Amino acid sequence: MPEFSQWQERDLYLLLLIRHFELSLLNLFSQGKLHGTTHTCLGQEYIPVALSPLLSVNDFLFSHHRGHGHYLARFHDPSGLLAEIMGRSGAPCNGVGGSQHIHREHYFSTGVQGENLPLAVGVALHFKQRASGGIAVVYLGDGTWGEGTTYEALNIAQLWQLPLLVVVENNGIAQSTLTSMQMAGTIASRAAAFHINYLNISSIDIECIRNEIAPALQRVRTTGLPLIIEFETVRLGPHSKGDDTRDRETLQRIQAKDWYYLYQQHFPDQLGKTESVVKKHLNDILEEVEQRPLAQWEIA
Repeated sequence: MPEFSQWQERDLYLLLLIRHFELSLLNLFSQGKLHGTTHTCLGQEYIPVALSPLLSVNDFLFSHHRGHGHYLARFHDPSGLLAEIMGRSGAPCNGVGGSQHIHREHYFSTGVQGENLPLAVGVALHFKQRASGGIAVVYLGDGTWGEGTTYEALNIAQLWQLPLLVVVENNGIAQSTLTSMQMAGTIASRAAAFHINYLNISSIDIECIRNEIAPALQRVRTTGLPLIIEFETVRLGPHSKGDDTRDRETLQRIQAKDWYYLYQQHFPDQLGKTESVVKKHLNDILEEVEQRPLAQWEIA
């Protein structure tokens, strides 16, 4: 069992908020109260929570289809996100964006694979020209490294020396295909090919992650050079709602690496107390949002 420190209460609260928000969505789908699709970040929650205090409100964050944790770590707004997904009033995009496509202050998410990295490069160029001190932060999955736009964007980012942070959530599987079956080589070797600074994170300890990332992230701000951080993480749930093709033994191995399971072994009292507070908070939000009227919008 890996050793890690007891986390700050606010970090644990946010982690559990994301975890139970995602579980609540799956439950709502099973009850027929949600439509369309959704992609949960179960198992990966610690990544945006660890990064959150290292980012400025002026930094522009680009997320992807599995981005609820990114949104919640940025805005601490479960009621707004739930309203967006349920199409209720008070939603940040008036219910039009749904689970995947959300635009808010210095935040943009999309379900289009590989779209966000070129956009992030453009924003990073803007930050450099304005000398604002801001950086563009873009989350990618390992599956996005099969998109040509990824390499075009990285080439320009390094060539023009742009303040860009690429956060790779490598959960080892792209939809239902293992990464080892669809990607030759490594992400580290791809970063090296462009001479882009690279950092690998295998820890799930939030404090250790921050201590390792903070100086590297500061160099992005001071030098204007891009950085790729690859997290070795796990995806507990299916690609979407019920399309997991992994066998039982594989899922058990993955679950044994889950931060929730490991933290429960180390600090069960703290986790239990915080979790009860989070569940009550979320239940209150679910009841309140479900009673809201449907969002009203018009096509111009």
